Formats: sequence, structure tokens, C-alpha cells
Amino acid sequence: MEARRCSSAAQEDCAHPFIHEVKQSAAQRIKGALLGCILSPLRVTLAALFFLIMWPLARLRLAGLSEEERAKPVTGWRRWLFHPPIWLLSRAVFFSLGFLWVRVKGRRADLREAPVLVVAPHSGFFDMLVLCPTQLATVVSRSENTSLPVIGALLEFNQSVLVSRKDPESRKKAVAQLIQRLTSDGYWPQMLMFPEGTTTNGRALIKFKPGAFLAGVPVQPVLLHYPNRLDTVRWTYRGTTWMEGIWYTTSQLYTNVTVEFLPVYKPSEEEKKDPNLYADNVQKLMAWALGVPATDYVMEGRVPVSKVGGLSLPLESPARAALTELRQGGLGEQEIQAAIDRIIDRCGEDAQGSKVTVEELASVLGLRDRRAALHVCGLYSKDERVDLRQLGLSVLALSGLTDFRSLLHSAFTLFDRENRGSLSAQQLSGLMGALLGVPQQDTAALYAEACGGGSLTEGKLLQVLTQHQTYQKVKEFLESQEAGSPPPLTPPKAKGVNATNGHSVIRDTTPPHNKKQE
Repeated sequence: MEARRCSSAAQEDCAHPFIHEVKQSAAQRIKGALLGCILSPLRVTLAALFFLIMWPLARLRLAGLSEEERAKPVTGWRRWLFHPPIWLLSRAVFFSLGFLWVRVKGRRADLREAPVLVVAPHSGFFDMLVLCPTQLATVVSRSENTSLPVIGALLEFNQSVLVSRKDPESRKKAVAQLIQRLTSDGYWPQMLMFPEGTTTNGRALIKFKPGAFLAGVPVQPVLLHYPNRLDTVRWTYRGTTWMEGIWYTTSQLYTNVTVEFLPVYKPSEEEKKDPNLYADNVQKLMAWALGVPATDYVMEGRVPVSKVGGLSLPLESPARAALTELRQGGLGEQEIQAAIDRIIDRCGEDAQGSKVTVEELASVLGLRDRRAALHVCGLYSKDERVDLRQLGLSVLALSGLTDFRSLLHSAFTLFDRENRGSLSAQQLSGLMGALLGVPQQDTAALYAEACGGGSLTEGKLLQVLTQHQTYQKVKEFLESQEAGSPPPLTPPKAKGVNATNGHSVIRDTTPPHNKKQE
């Protein structure tokens, strides 16, 4: 089959699947405002009423059971008494929100054919409508959601697998529980998972997480289509918010949705041994069926990135946003140049001075407005302390004034604190994070490749980043951004390299031919 890639006309849309804006004509805005004033309050009230009715029913299903009994699938009278009304009320919720019809294509596989259903693309919480035609299949959810009113009760009713993203032990426990359920040979109900792990605009499939594929059991791909003139159901990293999505959707007379069940996908022996390969092949198959690209994009630490050999390449350069903030803060090009000089000098002179507070950052940058310094800090850190090496080197890279070799030398010098002429694995992680502007969590493969069994020297790192088939894409990524960078700054005392916004890494979406699908 012919591979599907981004056309030049659609390249901009494909390049960033984490942005979505509801585009309306003047007539649509007027119609939406008029209908919304009537329909939205009525529909939201009805949906809330149905949720309130579900709340006690969901709690009753497991009421009186011990922890040991709750760890087993609900059967018998508790299932046939409580499952049908919760299913009907769930459908009533979406009906009240304007999803009057649900078109179903294909056949849902039974539990023994496919223990898990993988659903894509993931657009927003309206996607949970897919639970109705799947008979309320079990889901995976964040453990924090159990504290929410109604939602917590429904997750308990569903006997969901719960995981805390902040607790590594919780993730390990959830993985073990997931594998145990998927390999229970029909003991546990069918599971439903969104392998993208976050919401997108649906114009591309982002990289699938391996969770649904860890057990190596057959999966059934499920596609969600919203064939409407106005695309209101999506809310993403940037653009339309979830509240706007609710307003726009409930302001429509009705919203169309199609749930398409594809043939069951049976993994090969190679895929069973490699969940990431399994996930990639299913992603490509589903992307092909949707007619959209399959990408290596993921959301990492609330930052959209593309993955290259374990490295994370940002789709949006924090350095560019930092430069914009500095200019809006009243700094001219020469003042920005001087600020970069001060950052590089301070990092080189003081081994303990790379981490600074917002107040210190404002002083180093020459900003009078603390809010501007706080915003710059927030581009690189989750707290009010930032590593000056990351800020200085990433902004320096964006200047586009020197070659890659010079930038790497400056970075290597700043991270080689002991002047040993080599870097540790942790120092390499920091160096790559500083160059790319986002933290790097998985540099083990790059470190092993660059070391070659010895120590990691500057020459070895330069060689692997310029000659290795995979890692040279990092250099290409930095150099490819020069065209989109702002006017060059005056050459600083330290040397830099060119860098900009994210570079799209779109993969071939031809479905695998050597896999058996049922």
C-alpha cells in the first residue's frame, strides 16, 4: 500500500498535533451564540442530573465487599443489577450533550479474541462515549481522579486500573496489574485504552505508549470519527480549552460520532518480545486507516516533543519564547547580548552558580519586571529556580552565529566541572537538555554509543552527533531552525549555534504487511 505522508499544504497542521482552534464563520458564531444560550445550560444541567443519579448506583455495586473481594471481577447479581442502569445512564449523559446517534462500523471482538481495545485518536473527554458501544469496558485512569465527585465512584464501579504518574512504584504496580488482567484468559472483562496518552487535534497519530501492548495479547484497534462541519470536540495543549469545547459542542443541534472497529491485530513473536515495536506497528496501521500521518511526537512533562533515539526534540523552542519575553520586557538586542554574556561568564566562573532564583535571574538578565523573569523561568523549570546553563546555551543556540562544533565545545566546557575532559552519563543528560531547551530523561543509548566502551570525550560526542545515522538528526534539528529564528543577535563572547522551533519527524504510515490480522 502507498505510504501516507504530510502534503506540503498540510505540513503545518501535521507538524503540531497539539494545537486546535475551533474555526467559525460569522454566521456560525451568531448561530452558536443564540443556540448556546438555550441549549448549553439545559444540556449541561441534564448531564449533571444523570451523573448524580449514577453516583449512588455506582457506589452500591461494590458496597459491603472486602478488599480481597474488590480485587476480583464483579459477577452475579451485582453485575446484572447495576451494570445495565449505569450503561443506560452513561448513554443518556452523552445523548443530553447532543450525541443523539452513535454510528458503529465493524464488529467488536469478544473478550477471548481481543482482551484489549486500543482507541485513537484521543480528542477529549467526549471520547468516553466509546464506553457505550463497548459495554463499559474497564479503563486505566490516574489515581488522583478517584477523589473527584461522581468520577471517583464511576472508576470504582468500573474496577479501573489506577496509576499515579508521580509515583514510580505505583506505575510498576499498575503495569503488573494490567498484564495480569490481560492474560487472565477471560477472567477479567475487556479493557479499553487510549495509547496516545493525551489529546491531539486528530490530524496525526502521536507515538503510542506501550502499556496496552506489554502483555503481548491480540488487540482490536478502534477508530473515533467526528464527521461534523464544525470540529468542536477537541481540546489540546494549546488553543481551544475544555470549557470552550463543552460550550461549542453543546451549542450545536447535534454532534455526529462514528465508532469504527477494525479487525483484530495479532502480534508476531517479535512484537510480543518488543512492546514498543508492537505499539509502533499498530499505530501505523491505525494511522493508515485514518488517512493521517504516524509521528514520533509525545507529550513529555507537559511539553510536546518528538523522539529521536531516546532524545526529546521540542516542537516549540523555549529559547524563542524566552527571547520574545526579553524583548517585550524592554531589552534591546545589545542588552540581550550582554545578558547572554553574563550568563555564560557566571556559569563558567562559579561551579555552584548555575541554579538561580527568579530574583537572581532578573538581575542577571537586567529585567526590572519580576513577572517577566518568572515567565522565562517557567519556560525551563517547574519551580522558581532555573539552571542558567540551560537558558544560556539554548538561547545561544538560537542566535545562529557559529557552527555546531563551537556550540558543543562551549556546552562541554560548562558541564565538565572537574576539567577531566570527559562527561558522566548525568552530565551528558544535562548538556543535551541545555542544547535542546528541554530536560532529557533517556540519554543512556546516546551515552553508550558515544563512549564506545571508554570515557565520553568531546571529540567522541561531536563524532556521534555529526555522523551517527540517528543522532545526527539532533544537529540537523538545530540547524534546520535557523530560517525561523529571529534576527541574529550581536556575536557574544561565547560561541553558539543556530536553533528554532520543532522539526517534524513524520514516519512512513504504510501498515505492516507481514502481520496477520483477523
